[in-house]
Amino acid sequence: MYGKQTETAIAALSRLAEVWDGGRTRLSSAEIADQRGLPRAMVAKILSTLSQAGLVQGNPGPGGGYALSRAPSEISLRSPYELFEREDRSANCPFGGGVCGIGEPCALHNRLVQMQASVKKLLDDTTLEIFRKAVQEDGLVPVAKGVRPEAPRESYRAPAGRRKQS
Repeated sequence: MYGKQTETAIAALSRLAEVWDGGRTRLSSAEIADQRGLPRAMVAKILSTLSQAGLVQGNPGPGGGYALSRAPSEISLRSPYELFEREDRSANCPFGGGVCGIGEPCALHNRLVQMQASVKKLLDDTTLEIFRKAVQEDGLVPVAKGVRPEAPRESYRAPAGRRKQS
């Protein structure tokens, strides 16, 4: 659905949303990286890009760090997605190498269009507020780095049959 940079951006933004208190609480890139189990250098680079795009505000030095530039309810997942993902403008059909939109639709056409519409709706309709609410109002505690579930549930990452068992 999206690449590693977008995933890291959403992880960093979601952590900042979890601590949102009007922008007073600031986290360093190292804190965000460590709390999300991500590489520090990558998080620092991503936060720099998010800052340039106006999604976060960064202050250097002691007492500095990053905070969302506006309320979590005002930032949709579309914002980081558009920063790091390229829109695939290819008109190639995955079924037989033809051009999509010419002739009869392939066997996958309607499903792919439906999937694209679902992803667009998710990106447009989901704001960072979902993360703030989950932690501040619903009491959800993010899982610490390295913790493995006793009974794994299905992941959006890989189908249950293809996941490696540890």
